[in-house]
Amino acid sequence: MPSNRRKRPPLRLRLPATSANLGPAFDAAALAMDFYIKLDARPAQEFSIHATGRDREICGALQDHLILNTYREVLEAAGWPLTPLSLNIANDIPIGKGCGSSAAARLAGIALAVHFGRLRWTDAQIVGEASRREHHPDNASACWMGGLTVARMSGSTEDAAEAQVACIRPKGKWPLLLAVPEQSLSTEEARRVLPAEYSRADAVTNVQNSMLLLAAFTQGRPDLLSAALEDRIHQPYRAPLCPLLPCLQELKGKEGVLGAVLSGAGPSVLMFLDPRASRQKTRRLVVAHLSRSRLTSELVSSSITLRGARSSFAKS
Repeated sequence: MPSNRRKRPPLRLRLPATSANLGPAFDAAALAMDFYIKLDARPAQEFSIHATGRDREICGALQDHLILNTYREVLEAAGWPLTPLSLNIANDIPIGKGCGSSAAARLAGIALAVHFGRLRWTDAQIVGEASRREHHPDNASACWMGGLTVARMSGSTEDAAEAQVACIRPKGKWPLLLAVPEQSLSTEEARRVLPAEYSRADAVTNVQNSMLLLAAFTQGRPDLLSAALEDRIHQPYRAPLCPLLPCLQELKGKEGVLGAVLSGAGPSVLMFLDPRASRQKTRRLVVAHLSRSRLTSELVSSSITLRGARSSFAKS
C-alpha cells in the first residue's frame, strides 16, 4: 500500500429517487425520478454529518448510518485505510416508502469508497455491489444509470457479483404522480407476504405484461399501459399492507390516470399520467378520491430523469 497517497478532492453526488417493479417487472425493472439525495463529501479530521430536507434526523445520525457503513465496509474489504469524511446531505427522498432510498444510500457509500479509496471500479461493479447488498438490482441500476433500466445479476459468487444493465430512454413524455403515505414499510415485511410458488398462468401473464410495458416505453405508447401494468406476482399479496394501491387503481382510465402501481415494495403508489391531460385536474381528482376513501397521502409530481448518479460522479 503506497504511503504517499495524496488527499482526494471533494465528491459531490446527486442520486435520484427510483421506483422499481413497475407492476409486472418484479425485481427486474425500475425508473429514476427527478428528486434526489444530494451529497457533498470531503476529507476531515473526524466523521461529521450536516443534514437537511426529509428525514434529516435519520440522515444526520452518525451511528448506523447506511452511507457511512457502506463506505467503511467497501474500503475495509479492499484493504485500504479509512479516510474520515465531512458530509453535507440534502435529502428529498422519503425513507422506507418504496422510493429507492436504501439503494441511493448504498450507492453513495460505494461511490465514496471508490473515489476516496481510488478504486478502479466500473459501472457494472458499482451497481453490482449495491445490488448484492440490496438483494436485487432494479433500484440500484436506475439510480446509478438514470432513465428506465432492466437489470439482472451475474457472477458465479455473491462476492464477485456484477450487474448486467440495459438502459432505456423512454420515448415521449411520461408525467408521474407519486402518492406517499405517512407510514413506512420495510422491504423485508413486504417480501414476507409473497408466496413461495406461482401458477404457470400467473408467471406467463407477468412475462407478457413486462414485455408489453417495455414496448410502451420504447415506442412511446401510453395507451398500452392500462393492460401492461397488470401484475399477479407481488401487488395482490401486498395490497393489504398498502391501502393506497387498491384505492388509486380504481382511478385507471379516469381524468388522465393511465394506471397505478406500487412504487417498489410500497407503501407509496406511482401513478402514470396521460401527457395530454391537465395535471391540475388529475391531481384534484386524486385528492378528492383519497378524501372519499378516508385515506391521506402526500402527492409528489415527478417525471423520469435520464441523469443518474454516475453523471455527477463522473464530474468529480
